[in-house]
Amino acid sequence: MIENTIKEICLSAKEAAKALALASSELKNEVLLKAADNLIADTDKILKANAEDIKNLSPEKAHAFKDRLLLNEERIKAMAEGVRKVASLPDPVGRVLASWRVPSGLEISRVTIPLGVLCVIFEARPNVCADAAALCFKAGSSVILRGGGDSFNSCLAIYDCFKKALEECSLPQGCINLVPSKDHEAVDILLKQEDYIDVLIPRGGKKLIEKISQSRIPSFKHLNGICHTYIHKDADMEMACKVLVNAKLRRTSICGATETVLLDKELGEAKIKQVLGALIEGGCEVRADEYIRSFMPDLPAAKEEDWGTEYLDAIISAKTVSCVKEAVEHIGKYGSNHTESIITQDAQAAEEFLNGVNSAVVMHNTSTQFCDGGEFGMGAEIGIATGKLHARGPVGLEQLVTFKYKVEGHGETRK
Repeated sequence: MIENTIKEICLSAKEAAKALALASSELKNEVLLKAADNLIADTDKILKANAEDIKNLSPEKAHAFKDRLLLNEERIKAMAEGVRKVASLPDPVGRVLASWRVPSGLEISRVTIPLGVLCVIFEARPNVCADAAALCFKAGSSVILRGGGDSFNSCLAIYDCFKKALEECSLPQGCINLVPSKDHEAVDILLKQEDYIDVLIPRGGKKLIEKISQSRIPSFKHLNGICHTYIHKDADMEMACKVLVNAKLRRTSICGATETVLLDKELGEAKIKQVLGALIEGGCEVRADEYIRSFMPDLPAAKEEDWGTEYLDAIISAKTVSCVKEAVEHIGKYGSNHTESIITQDAQAAEEFLNGVNSAVVMHNTSTQFCDGGEFGMGAEIGIATGKLHARGPVGLEQLVTFKYKVEGHGETRK
């Protein structure tokens, strides 16, 4: 049953992609603006669906996932604004990236085109449903959305807003699709649809990424966020405390939250206590290495597995390092290539860190929670790509297109 449903969705998406690739910017924007209006108009319906998802959330997931899953009027307004922002951005399709003339007389240009059919598989966050639908649609690709079971009802209500917008603008329903099933088998079936799906975009934990990696369909991997903030010996302490508390505690459940703080030993006991004290005062549990515990013995000891843990909670691991090089090496060993930040007034140390760390996003004197498509001016993002091919960091409109070469001749023949 579910296999037949997915096959129908894939066929519909493949056919719709042909029409969408030729759609004007004006028509695509009209659909998105109507979808944004529908999100506001259907706020009560979306909140009711979300309340059902919250009610169904299992007790073991409730603590870590409730904030990620929860919608309120403010978040729905932000979702609608994100869709409107995408509509206001320049169309990424049909841009001439470069053009040149070769000695044979041929005129060559490299022009952006849609990727085709995208499949976005995501967990927990229902706002991803709106972001992904808007971005893929504006980028001229049809999209198949498969949300997690925890957000099933919320996603159905959000998807309905886009479905109505497509109907109002007489575009094929296959432009934006939602798999109407919580069945885990649905993901396994989607991963085998290489004849229909051009790119997979997973947004979830390590298990999901490992599953996606088994598919022959190319993917933009959005791995877990084991992010670091390094407090260098020449940090402004007031700034360090303020930024670190924000990086960890603003929203503990997002992938851009700092999970490990690295502290320069030359800061000394007083400054290390100041930094960690700010976290503790904010309600954060600090798991510390033995050096820190030698003068803060009440802190629980960090274990080896803590350095590679994405807590998604008010917990942080704290480790001392002797220099920038050691901080970079620790991040290279335990990080997930997501986002890292250094707090320092030393420009040379900052440059060494920014050049040495191989993550998708590296920062200086600011919070890792700024790793977000909206904060980067992209309107929204479909995820944070932690791989190295095609797209890295926040994946926005510009990363959701590919290109082809157009060659203009005048009767030339090759010798």
